[in-house]
Amino acid sequence: MLDIKKLKQLRLETGISIALCKKALEQSNNDILEAKKLLRKWGIENIKDKINHSTSQGAIFSYIHHNKKIAALVEILCETDFVANNTELIKFGNELCMQIASIPAKNVEELMNQEYIRDPNKKISDLINEVVLKFGENIKVGRFIRWEMGE
Repeated sequence: MLDIKKLKQLRLETGISIALCKKALEQSNNDILEAKKLLRKWGIENIKDKINHSTSQGAIFSYIHHNKKIAALVEILCETDFVANNTELIKFGNELCMQIASIPAKNVEELMNQEYIRDPNKKISDLINEVVLKFGENIKVGRFIRWEMGE
């Protein structure tokens, strides 16, 4: 029997649709950790299907460090303007800008392999995969730049 409290918790923690959270909990016997593993697995399979979808929409995000000496811009590409204007994608874009400002990367590939500043157990590519799973469409980093005073 499905535990509604765990369904609510899984939904809040992942932001993934209730239907997918319910399915994952049912298949994992209400074990949240196992359900998250299933959702990640399904997300990876889903990403493979979406990787060739056109990303003609998107948004540019910025971050300026409080000392005004470091700044970053990042272009996030997606399939629809609906997702480009979604508050969750905006939050993700801002987080990615802080990542770029905190840890310099030479290119997108290097950025994708970085540990996430808020959770060293995750790579930036894992965050992208989570966002793709949340929205159900192809999302990727187009370009980025980081400035530092005196460089």
